[in-house]
Amino acid sequence: MTPLYIVLGIVVLLIIYVIASYNGFVSKVNRTKEAWADIDVQLKRRYDLIPNLVETVKGYATHESAAFENVTKARSQAMQAGTPAAKADAENQLSGTLKTLFAVAEAYPDLKANQNFLELQRQLADTEDKIQAARRFYNGNVQDLNTAVQSFPGNVIANSFHIQKMDLFQLADSDAAAREPVKVSFQ
Repeated sequence: MTPLYIVLGIVVLLIIYVIASYNGFVSKVNRTKEAWADIDVQLKRRYDLIPNLVETVKGYATHESAAFENVTKARSQAMQAGTPAAKADAENQLSGTLKTLFAVAEAYPDLKANQNFLELQRQLADTEDKIQAARRFYNGNVQDLNTAVQSFPGNVIANSFHIQKMDLFQLADSDAAAREPVKVSFQ
């Protein structure tokens, strides 16, 4: 009878381990999804600020229509991107077009002194900081999940329950210009 109890004890411990591991994976996946939702909230705030910024600049720089169209197009593409990799690529493009818009604004001293423009610029700088914090939080959670999915014996359990690695939200290595922060100060 004792060997039977030992085998039953091992089976019970194995079941408890699998349940605990699965619950750990569920927790990591949910934290990662929550972190992605935080990024989405900050990006939405950014997308909401951009049309106001474009309209403010348009009032002073009416002949710069190409820059306005590029920003609008990049914003639209960024809003439609779904996966972290696609979103990161679209955000890189949007950051580049915003730099162009701010470069246009540099040529208009009256615009740089406009209170509405200054407030939008302050809000955008604050949003950029929050996006960076949300990216770090998300990438930290993705790293934890990916490490658990790839490590033994967690990888056996992850594969059994079809839990997969997730993509980091990072800048493209080939886009050196995107690694520079968006310039939002004209003072």
